[in-house]
Amino acid sequence: MNFVKYGIIFGMTEKVFMKGNEVIAEAAVQAGCRFYAGYPITPQNEIPEYMSWRMDEVGGVFIQAESELAAINMVYGASACGKRAMTSSSSPGISLKQECISYLAGSELPAVIVNIQRGGPGLGNISGSQADYFQAVKGGGHGDYRMIVYAPYNLQELWDLTMLAFDKADEYRTPVMILGDGIIGQMMEPYIPKPYIRPVLPEKGWALTGCAGRAPNVIKSLYMGEGELEMKNNMLQAKYRKIKESEVKYEALHTEDAEVIVVAFGSAARIASSSVRDLRHAGLKVGLFRPITLFPFPEKELQRLSGKGVKFLTVELNAGQMVEDVRLAVNGRSEVLFYGRPGGAIITHDEIQDRIQEIYSGKVLAC
Repeated sequence: MNFVKYGIIFGMTEKVFMKGNEVIAEAAVQAGCRFYAGYPITPQNEIPEYMSWRMDEVGGVFIQAESELAAINMVYGASACGKRAMTSSSSPGISLKQECISYLAGSELPAVIVNIQRGGPGLGNISGSQADYFQAVKGGGHGDYRMIVYAPYNLQELWDLTMLAFDKADEYRTPVMILGDGIIGQMMEPYIPKPYIRPVLPEKGWALTGCAGRAPNVIKSLYMGEGELEMKNNMLQAKYRKIKESEVKYEALHTEDAEVIVVAFGSAARIASSSVRDLRHAGLKVGLFRPITLFPFPEKELQRLSGKGVKFLTVELNAGQMVEDVRLAVNGRSEVLFYGRPGGAIITHDEIQDRIQEIYSGKVLAC
């Protein structure tokens, strides 16, 4: 496909240079997204701006809704009709979408939701943050639901995981979230726009496409009969257990001989990887464990690395959220320390190095 604005052909093997938010948008288009509804908020505004003209090029629908609530409900409607649909926002806007995200999960409707996080709480600021971890992986909205959450750390993963998100949303009939932040959304770097290969997925026989030749379909999340909602919840929990068994993704670097393992995701992992590399060159046995799926969380893999005197340092751009899941996974077999900076503050390469060296020297200042 010729893409005139950048003068490139998507699906080629050469690297191209784009902004992170635009990579998400184009990957969604290539994956077959034909409905986008959103509302402006920094630092994700390049996504709706891109979709405003790109959807028209491919015969899709773009709507700048009157609010975040309207946008996510429009996605619900498009998904119910069997279309691949997406919305995007940044932290406060995602909070406003939470009720309908729960409806999507309860109605078993596939959708892709992008959160390019900013500092909080409240309106906070527009700097990159990772303070929406709890909201993303623990449900966010009401009820016992979960959704697959991907945490890309470079633009290549933005491309690949956005495409995968649409496939997994359809496969499991569930909302899927891309959890980025203002750093990865705004940065530019080369990536390879690999062609989208659509897997064999179940037909959407449940979709509301008109009743000609078939019985009516019903899509709902309201179950008032005796025991009906419990049965629905048990079915959903079985689906989430299957996701936990089949969809875990992570990256482990130098962890097999490590005495200190840094655990980080997204932009924090990107910063931490250079610290780990430099300390390895200096002779310290340091490793990096990077969850790519935040749900399902790679708890079994972390537990396997624990014990034998290994210490873990969880690094996050927040006041401490994923560290709780790391502690649950390790289950007391190793000491788990934390270093983070909240409110949109950025952790530096040197700060992480200092914390690791403090652990080695016994001056454990991370907490």
